[in-house]
Amino acid sequence: MKKHEVDTGGIPGVVPVDDAALHLIDLALEEDRGPGDWTSRWTVPARTRVEARIVARAEGVVAGLALAAAVWLRLDPRVDFNVVVPDGQVAAAGSTVLTLRGPGRAVLTGERTALNFLQRLSGIATLTRAYVDAVAGTGVRITDTRKTTPGWRALEKAAVRAGGGENHRLGLYDMVMIKENHAMIAGGLAAAVALVRKQNGRGLPVAAEARDLDEVDVALEAGVDRILLDNMTDEMLARAVKRARQHPAPVVLEATGNMTLARVAAVAATGVDVISVGALTHSVRALDLSLLVA
Repeated sequence: MKKHEVDTGGIPGVVPVDDAALHLIDLALEEDRGPGDWTSRWTVPARTRVEARIVARAEGVVAGLALAAAVWLRLDPRVDFNVVVPDGQVAAAGSTVLTLRGPGRAVLTGERTALNFLQRLSGIATLTRAYVDAVAGTGVRITDTRKTTPGWRALEKAAVRAGGGENHRLGLYDMVMIKENHAMIAGGLAAAVALVRKQNGRGLPVAAEARDLDEVDVALEAGVDRILLDNMTDEMLARAVKRARQHPAPVVLEATGNMTLARVAAVAATGVDVISVGALTHSVRALDLSLLVA
């Protein structure tokens, strides 16, 4: 595959893509195009230039324009773009999100790959916005998890930000998170925290999972920075929040596990600081977008 330099940073309303994203784009184009897009090659004259637009078939929050643009620029640097609805903004059903103009073969060859990136990332941003709106005014923050598509984590977490959410830890390396399996192997939650304290020369924040109020007490006494209140009822969450607020050391309280749009407002009302939602990335519905040639 012939590769071109890509600089999406020169497109108004679009941020640059990094080398990791370009690698994904190359893999996706190779997967789709293979030895050649014979349909476009045999039906579109080589010098044909076209104008096209991406249209939202349903209302949603846009995310991933840089990836879509980079797909076409990877195929041909002569493709030009005009962003109508930038990342993080709502596109109404039937509205134009992006217009482009360039060699017809490149535009059609890149269509599916560009839409695949844009539709999934916009779906994540749209679902995130729904959760953020559901807890508006409470001060509670909506975050993602590590339940992301392998290789797409940075892209999907950027889409969460576009939807108004926040990112949890990026990976295993930027936060210590002691979950039930760690605690079991270490000899209990308190023992696990003690082991981390002895070795945490990096100064990483320490989070601990608590499944009941007794484990909340253990985590509080251990002095962790964050407690994950895992799969608790709303009533139990409220009790856990009360205990934590009475403790002298500040701690971030995160509700996690089986979060739904129907429930999230009630969870926010318990007084937690953060609600993490794995569904933002693992169960998202792609936003319906289409490419139309003028």
